[in-house]
Amino acid sequence: MTDEVNWTLSGFGDEIDADPAVQVAVLQALGANHIEVRSAWGTNIVDLEAEQLDALATLFSEREMGVSAIASPIGKVDVALPVQHEVDRLGSAIRAAKRLDARYIRIFSFFRAEGVEVAGIRDDVLVRMRALADLAESENVILLHENEKDIYGDTPERVLDVIESVGSQNLRVAWDNANFVQVGVKPFTEGYAMLRPHFEYLQVKDALSGSNAVTPAGEGDGELLETLTALRDDGYTGFASLEPHLADVNALGGFSGPEAFGRAARAFARLTNQLGISTR
Repeated sequence: MTDEVNWTLSGFGDEIDADPAVQVAVLQALGANHIEVRSAWGTNIVDLEAEQLDALATLFSEREMGVSAIASPIGKVDVALPVQHEVDRLGSAIRAAKRLDARYIRIFSFFRAEGVEVAGIRDDVLVRMRALADLAESENVILLHENEKDIYGDTPERVLDVIESVGSQNLRVAWDNANFVQVGVKPFTEGYAMLRPHFEYLQVKDALSGSNAVTPAGEGDGELLETLTALRDDGYTGFASLEPHLADVNALGGFSGPEAFGRAARAFARLTNQLGISTR
């Protein structure tokens, strides 16, 4: 390779600490000048008051920290809830995105009740995803669908179904290798070619296929090296957002702490250095 490849490094700040000042300090020490905001001071991004958003915006401006995405919980609810439930919450996420000057908002494609077959919720999912996309289009933000375990779009085929059935330029793919491993998918082998046309944003973590335990990048079965190599060769120039999940995982996210977060960042750097990818 002769041309330099540059990706923009980011990370889920609340995996480091509840205090956004600590989040920013650790991320910048690791070479990242962007942050993905899921919560601050222990409060989810969609529940922050206007004054708290103002304080975040001031902090990020003072520290010259950009916001790569709003890591919202939209769509991490049962599909049986009314359509307007998540549309209203997306409105809160959009207000946060505009205050923090973020283009992207991460979303999900809904859980289902125990015993309900995944095929049985498809129509309800698509109605809700279309409603979310309509709002995103009107507000000029980009929704990033993450392939979370146990939602409708947890396999490459169903992610593709969501994206292509909705058919909005404001609904794109946030790719997570570890989450694919946890639903029995070989991410690069079985999903990359299928979803690459819709690929917008890389979330960085890995997992072991036997136990589903999350690991730093390159230490699991998530085919991270193959994925990163293909993205490099395809000309990807977007964000790479660290989401280590090394200390705790729950329905709404995970936690690592500064030390484990640093370990995850160094593991990812080993892969990007090997591939000649510069992160900044």
